[in-house]
Amino acid sequence: MAAIYNLSRPWGRSHQYKEGRMPNQPHSKDLRKGRYSEANRIYHITTTTFDRQPWFKDFECARIVVKKMKQEQKKAQTLAYVLMPDHLHWLLQLQQNADISNVVKIIKTLSALEINRHLKRKGALWQPGFHDHALRNEEDIQGIARYIVANPLRAGIAEKIGDYPLWDAVWI
Repeated sequence: MAAIYNLSRPWGRSHQYKEGRMPNQPHSKDLRKGRYSEANRIYHITTTTFDRQPWFKDFECARIVVKKMKQEQKKAQTLAYVLMPDHLHWLLQLQQNADISNVVKIIKTLSALEINRHLKRKGALWQPGFHDHALRNEEDIQGIARYIVANPLRAGIAEKIGDYPLWDAVWI
């Protein structure tokens, strides 16, 4: 018989769910409203781990996510990223005939399968959904990339960006 957990959510409601099944995510569908995939558009994607678990403190788990991102270069060219212990910031340029939701879904699904195999576990690794921001032409792309890769400095987990191994940017 599956265990039942009661998780308190930041918005003040709690949801009960059976182990191995996703809880009701009342706001995850709101992230999709107005989402549009445009070829050659640059997007800033943010996605978090389920319950903000720090799975990527394990360097092998983190490298799996990076490897999956690199495997999707034909659909989404990575311009910059930082993989934090519990979330990913990814600046990408969507390629022809690619859909932003499908690209993120592939990365999350394939990385979760391989990480779960590596950790000999089952269950959700990523929080459902993701936040996306389609950059406008006039936005400072390199400034956004610097903001992304400086995340470990702001979080206090590195004193210099060179001390943190899980980032990259095409300009550096």
